[in-house]
Amino acid sequence: MMKISLCIAAAAVSLVGYSQNQNNGASITGNIESTFQFLNNDTLIGANQPAEKGLLNTYMNVFYTQGNFKAGMRVESYLPRIQGYPNRFDGTGIGMRYIGYSNDFVDVTLGSFYEQFGSGMIFRAYEDRALGYDNLMDGARLILRPYDGVTVKGVYGYQRLSFQEGRIVHSDGIVRGFDAEMNLNTTFKKLKDKKLDITVGGSFMSKYQKDDREDLILPENVGSYGGRAELRYGKFTLDGEYIIKEQDPSIDNNFIYNYGHAALFNFGYSRKGLGIILAAKSVDNMSYRSDRNKELQDLFINFLPAMNKTHTYNLVASLYPYATQPVGETAFQGEVLYTIKKGSKLGGKYGTSINANFSTAYRPNQRTEGVNPLDSTGVTYSSGLFDMSDSLYWRDFNINIERKFTKKFKLKVSYFNIVLNNDVAKVTGGATGNIYTNIGVIEGQYKINRKHSVRWELQALFIKDKENGDINDQGNWATAIIEYNVSPHWFFSVMDQYNYGNPNPELRVHYFYGTFGYIRGATRISAGYGRQRAGLFCVGGVCRFVPASNGLTLSFTQSF
Repeated sequence: MMKISLCIAAAAVSLVGYSQNQNNGASITGNIESTFQFLNNDTLIGANQPAEKGLLNTYMNVFYTQGNFKAGMRVESYLPRIQGYPNRFDGTGIGMRYIGYSNDFVDVTLGSFYEQFGSGMIFRAYEDRALGYDNLMDGARLILRPYDGVTVKGVYGYQRLSFQEGRIVHSDGIVRGFDAEMNLNTTFKKLKDKKLDITVGGSFMSKYQKDDREDLILPENVGSYGGRAELRYGKFTLDGEYIIKEQDPSIDNNFIYNYGHAALFNFGYSRKGLGIILAAKSVDNMSYRSDRNKELQDLFINFLPAMNKTHTYNLVASLYPYATQPVGETAFQGEVLYTIKKGSKLGGKYGTSINANFSTAYRPNQRTEGVNPLDSTGVTYSSGLFDMSDSLYWRDFNINIERKFTKKFKLKVSYFNIVLNNDVAKVTGGATGNIYTNIGVIEGQYKINRKHSVRWELQALFIKDKENGDINDQGNWATAIIEYNVSPHWFFSVMDQYNYGNPNPELRVHYFYGTFGYIRGATRISAGYGRQRAGLFCVGGVCRFVPASNGLTLSFTQSF
């Protein structure tokens, strides 16, 4: 592994040296990010000071291109990792490296790469630095464009499992697959000027892992395949994808031999002042990993898009978020965005926008009638497409109204009604069954002059047990935030989260946190100090737990 990294790094350095001699359209781009924490003990909120006291995450990407050639690498350093980051990150070394060549017909990459087929339900290799998630592929990728509107992709390699002692640690299983996509209007000239735009595609993925069980006969090669289509006509869009996964016994499904499926459909309509989105998803037994013995967020080959709105307000996004259930869920979402015309009685001088969203998810209906669990096939139930039970996982209704009253002042009012089944999507140890919350948010922004502006938020979360009205989990919360910006360089903010409704009076704690920073061009430096409560941090239905902390955080980012 280290030899390969050094060879690729040497090749990249050689290319850079060659470019300096030739000066033939070469470019070097990249970015740096560093986060340092110095933490204190705070027994009241359960925050612990690590033995090292100081924690550091740093990485630097460098991307080089010259003509048809490309190369890149990322150096990572965790000394040790900041709190809440997975224990898969440790040490200093090269965490990503590649070389490649591309032209109008071919694009080939050797080394590390990220890629996605379709919506990602069959294959997605990606990185989310904020989540501490990185399942890059190490191997080879080939992309061909043989005709206008036609793209064919092939991938082969190992997934990144962790970064330990300054080096990449791979999965035991190998992953390979291909994808083809065609835009009919581009490929066939007769359809070029048609109003209906059609794109179709298909994918196949396979993983290999040695059978390591003596008590079971495990399939060593597990395939997954499916197709997709996207239609666009004027203001309307409609797309869908359907994936089948072959028998894949694993820890996630308790080593059963059922097939899996995933279906996703999206419909959209858009015109001036109005946007409508409807979506539906059906998933059953679609945990697809390159190692059948891994859990949590390790080594997913595929990605199941979240069927709920991504919230950004503090109390909404981090107290009771919902994580996508790869084992199975049937989910629906609808959203309407409407802008009331400027100058009307309701719209006011500058117009008023209304956004309403509803999403819900249920457990699939896994029928056992006619299925013998002792049968040698290992199939334990049957489940059809969009065949859902009455077991609720998640429900979210939210609406926000935003209005600009003057050139300097605008206001947004939001309401959220969220129900979460904590027995399934476990987010807290203090409640069982369904958690019912109501959250209200008022956000205002005032522009003092050309350079100075202030923004504030008031948030309140109310939680009750629906059956008897008792306080549930940690009780009610309130959050207040004020930000002051001096464009284009300075920003300051203060936040207080207050768990005023905690059933234990000693835990009715204020979580004060202050931040300030400086921005100059592509450089950003910030410092923050205070308490941060324990909770989940989620992006796109993927979550990681962040423990409570009390201390100083410094961050630095730079792009070049």
